[in-house]
Amino acid sequence: MSAATGRSVGDLVGKVRDRLRGDRRVDPDALLARVEAVERFVRATTDHVPEDRLGPAHTLVERAGARLALSRDHTVVALAGATGSGKSSLFNALARLDLSPVGVRRPTTGVAHACVWGPLEGANRLLDWIGVLPRHRFVRESALDGDDEAALHGLVLLDLPDFDSVERAHRLEVERLLGLVDLVVWVVDPQKYADRVVHTGYLRGFQQHRDVTVVVLNQADRLPPADLPVVLDDLRRLLDADGLDGVPVLATSAVDPAATTDLRGILETTVTQRQAALRRLAGDVDAVTAGLADLIGPPAAEDDVDRNTVRELTDALAASAGVPAVAEATEQAYRHRAAASTGWPVVRGWRRLRPDPLRRLHLPGPGTPEVDDETAPTPLTSVPDPTAAQRSAVGLAVRAVAAKSSAVLPAPWPAAVTTAARSRLGDLPDALDRAVAGTDLGVGGRPVWWRLVGGLQWLVTLAAVAGLGWLLVGYAVRALQLPALEYPMIGAVPLPTALLLGGLLLGLLVALAVRPLTSFAARRARARAESRLRAAVAEVGREHVVAPVRSVLQAYAQAREALAAAGR
Repeated sequence: MSAATGRSVGDLVGKVRDRLRGDRRVDPDALLARVEAVERFVRATTDHVPEDRLGPAHTLVERAGARLALSRDHTVVALAGATGSGKSSLFNALARLDLSPVGVRRPTTGVAHACVWGPLEGANRLLDWIGVLPRHRFVRESALDGDDEAALHGLVLLDLPDFDSVERAHRLEVERLLGLVDLVVWVVDPQKYADRVVHTGYLRGFQQHRDVTVVVLNQADRLPPADLPVVLDDLRRLLDADGLDGVPVLATSAVDPAATTDLRGILETTVTQRQAALRRLAGDVDAVTAGLADLIGPPAAEDDVDRNTVRELTDALAASAGVPAVAEATEQAYRHRAAASTGWPVVRGWRRLRPDPLRRLHLPGPGTPEVDDETAPTPLTSVPDPTAAQRSAVGLAVRAVAAKSSAVLPAPWPAAVTTAARSRLGDLPDALDRAVAGTDLGVGGRPVWWRLVGGLQWLVTLAAVAGLGWLLVGYAVRALQLPALEYPMIGAVPLPTALLLGGLLLGLLVALAVRPLTSFAARRARARAESRLRAAVAEVGREHVVAPVRSVLQAYAQAREALAAAGR
């Protein structure tokens, strides 16, 4: 390399060192909080979002927890490159030892090799987690040059298999390792630095990891000195197009020790800062949150579910549960029971022979105990089964609840809300039947005015019976030719006759007089029963439709909050 080129590269390295020293220092506690936020997001969305969308988040939580629990005194740097890029030679040059096999046969590197600067014991658990076999682990310790390598103590340098290997197992191993290391040094050569596979398949995927990415143009000694800046500028242009603007780009050569000095300087700075692992995980969090961003949209108003949609749902459920029929039966039952209590005692027995309208529906009535214990057997009513139109109306109302609740939510939340809204449709018929059967319709007691009117009816009836008996006694006396009885007179009418006729007439008048009051009270009883039934039905709707919907909306709100916290 020429002196001018050396100066330009040296200036670049200085800028890189300054950037690594002062740019984006990651606080471990803040990073841990972000990872925990991703974990909260996963918990909130597990039952509502397709599992394949949460795969990267699951992986992040698992990997971050494991990496943070392992040694923070070590920095794992991987050399990744295509076949023939010379990364194994560069690996050996950085280690200043022949550790990774180099040859003309392709691919040469089939498994990862690791070189550890410092004691191997402290890095073994980390290497076990990464998956480097013990026989492929080497220690960079030498009594002759130990002081020269002190600046790299804590470095774990990996030589990865070729990512374009014809062996599929090699490619899979590279992808696995690239997800675990702290910093990646992409090794390209002058012939294939613009290869589409390198850029589209790998480099573009590291846009969120610019802080832990370095690109080196290896085998720079093969280029004429005048061509090197041109190639570096073109490589810089390609990286900018990949979204990797600002990523360090260096020229290296394994055959010239001086050509690796700048790369070693970057590694020394990285190892000294102990920030690479944190920056890598922070980049992973950035990548995961960016991939999940489309799952979260504007906030959802949970309260709108109850305020705006329960009424329509309640109307449909009330019709399906037979609330109008029960309300009508309640009015009829009130009239029936009022007539049996306030009517002429002579015909009351005949009225009692007629079945009570509520008893026909197996609803609470005289002699029918109400069920309050939820553990007791479910009381089944004889309310008519819902028609096809009523069942369809319930389905439409449930879908309307889901649609309105999820109108502003991005996919797949509307589908999750709809599934939740319909999740308990099969339980609705029994729940509605139980709600209707367990509702106090408010017609079980006897109002005071019934008793007063009933007492009055008994009084006038007794008067009529007394008058009739008195007259019969008089007729019997005359028939036996006994001395005739003298009846007290009320004007020109004998008292017994007045008692008989007056009792009958007053009984009829009282019955006619209370009929409008009975009709008014019966209509009130119907309205009261319908209100109570609708309240019971609305509670069923909230429990079986609205509550599952609100659960999904709450999960969405929690996921939204967690993703916002993870993105900070």
